[in-house]
Amino acid sequence: MEIFRIENLMVKYGEKVALKNIDLIIQRGEIFALMGPSGAGKTTLLRILNLFEKPTDGCLVFEGKRLNGTHTEKLNARRKMSLLFQTPSVFNASVFENVAYGLKIRGADKDTIEEKVINALTIVGLEGNERQKARTLSGGEAQRMAFARAIVYDPDILLLDEPTSNLDPANVAKIEEIIMRIRSERGTTIVFATHNIRQVKRIADRVGILLNGELIEVNSKERIFAAPEDARTKAFVNGEMIY
Repeated sequence: MEIFRIENLMVKYGEKVALKNIDLIIQRGEIFALMGPSGAGKTTLLRILNLFEKPTDGCLVFEGKRLNGTHTEKLNARRKMSLLFQTPSVFNASVFENVAYGLKIRGADKDTIEEKVINALTIVGLEGNERQKARTLSGGEAQRMAFARAIVYDPDILLLDEPTSNLDPANVAKIEEIIMRIRSERGTTIVFATHNIRQVKRIADRVGILLNGELIEVNSKERIFAAPEDARTKAFVNGEMIY
C-alpha cells in the first residue's frame, strides 16, 4: 500500500532547477534509499516529503490525499513524520530533555513522556544517560540521541538525510540496527538519503537513483546492483561516474 505518491514534480530556486520530472511511489513499511552524489537533489526531495518546502510544479499525494498546501493539512501530515538531518541539533539540556522535546510540544502528560523517552533511549542504546548533558555526548552518541528524539512519538514515516556519514563503523552498525529494528517492530516507513552503496545493500528494500535532479531509476536493490535498467545507474554503482 502506497504512503507517498509524487507526480511530475519540479523544484526551482530562481533559474536553478533542483529537481525535475520526479515520479515516485513509496510503499508503506518499506526502507527506501535515495542514492546519488552530493548535489543530486536528495536532501531537497526529503524536504519536499516532509513539507518543509513546496514544489514549484507537480503534486504530492500523502495517504491517498493530494496535499493542497493548507496549514491544517501540512500540520496533520507532518505530525506523522520525523526528519533527521546529517548533523543533529543538540539542545543545551539533558539527554532526557532533548528526547522529550517533541512529546512536550504535543502536550503529552508526564507519565507518557517518561515511558516513551526511556523506551526510545533503550532502543538506541543510551539508557542510563538520561541526566547527562547532551552536549557532552560523543558524535555517535549525539546522533543516536537524535534518533531517539525522532522516534519517541512513534512517527509513521522516518526521513533520514545521510544519517551515518560522519560516524565511525561501530556507530554506523548501531544506527543501521536501529533502522531495521524500528521498521520491524513498528512498521515505520523509512526513506533515507545516502551515497553509501554498501549501506544501501545492507538495509534498503528499494532504491531510487538521483542524478542532476532527475530520478533516473527506481528498482529493488537487487536489480539496481545486479541488473540496472539505465546505463547511468550501472556507471554510478560501479564507481565509473565522476562528478
